[in-house]
Amino acid sequence: MRATTPCVRRTPARRPGATVLAALVLFAGVQVTGAAGARADEVPSTPPGTESTVPPPEVDGNSPGLKMRDGATLAAAKVLPLISIVESEGGEERREETSSNLKFALQAEVLFGKDSARLTPSANARIAAIAEEIKKQSAAKVRIFGFTDNLGSSAHGDVLSKQRADAVHKVLSPLLTAAGITYEIRGYGEQYPIADNSTEEGRKKNRRVEVSFPRGGGGGGSQG
Repeated sequence: MRATTPCVRRTPARRPGATVLAALVLFAGVQVTGAAGARADEVPSTPPGTESTVPPPEVDGNSPGLKMRDGATLAAAKVLPLISIVESEGGEERREETSSNLKFALQAEVLFGKDSARLTPSANARIAAIAEEIKKQSAAKVRIFGFTDNLGSSAHGDVLSKQRADAVHKVLSPLLTAAGITYEIRGYGEQYPIADNSTEEGRKKNRRVEVSFPRGGGGGGSQG
């Protein structure tokens, strides 16, 4: 009868290199997780515009990082134009004024019938008021642009907007007797909306005629 020898399982010894590699992998995983968390923390915890109780960080005005490099110069100062916009309560009339330009926008409903380029009786008084402003500014160039909403075909809107601009010009021109005034008349159709075309209120604002001219006798000015 043979004697049995107990079976002993031996665990192979880990090599030092493998242990170090596993530690590096674990460390790298921790670092990646930490980096992702840092990016998430950059999102403000309070809505913009709310008051913060945290004092602003101190800034060293003599820090080299805040100084201009040798030979560098500041750009010339630029004055940004201020825009003043006055609109009637119902939005029928809109006056937009900058330091160099004046623009009047009249909704089509106050000038024309529905889908028409024929001026209503009350339109003449509104156009005459704009003529007085043009005289006051001694403007040498007047732009009259027509616009529509996005209903109907684009081609129809282009034609109708141009016809409406022509109709305003036909009344405005005889009121301006000063020599040398030039006119730019265009129909842009549904291009350049100033309101949302998905609502009737927005479409009413987009159906308009704009009359713009430079202030103070200038002949230039930005496009209306």
